[in-house]
Amino acid sequence: MPLTRRDLAIAVAALVVLAGPIIAFSLLEKTGQDSGYLEGTVTIGPLCPVEPCQVSPDVLAEAYEARKIVVTAVGSPLPGKVLDLDTTGSFVTSLAPGTYTVDINRIGIDRSPDVPKTVEIRPGEQVRLEIHIDTGLR
Repeated sequence: MPLTRRDLAIAVAALVVLAGPIIAFSLLEKTGQDSGYLEGTVTIGPLCPVEPCQVSPDVLAEAYEARKIVVTAVGSPLPGKVLDLDTTGSFVTSLAPGTYTVDINRIGIDRSPDVPKTVEIRPGEQVRLEIHIDTGLR
């Protein structure tokens, strides 16, 4: 039985729906000579409602663990790549060349004047960001 135009249209639509996330994911995950890098450091504060603020390294590590960096390809309708921070607030990832929006996951009333920010990733180059997260504690 030959395929009708309707059957062909359904098959193409299904392919687009199934392949779209794979294509977008591969753009974000591409590594090798053609990739570029996004790296940076996040500072978080205040972590106490009064100064001076004395927090243990464990509490600071938990604060960094709860925050994430979200990287989304500009124009992509798909969710972005979520980056963890290490215990000092640093992050790094490789990305395919392109234009990306970098933001934070905004826990509670967290805010930052540094993001969202649009960055251009070029092959073999590094883009570095310094992001301060204001927790809103006063």
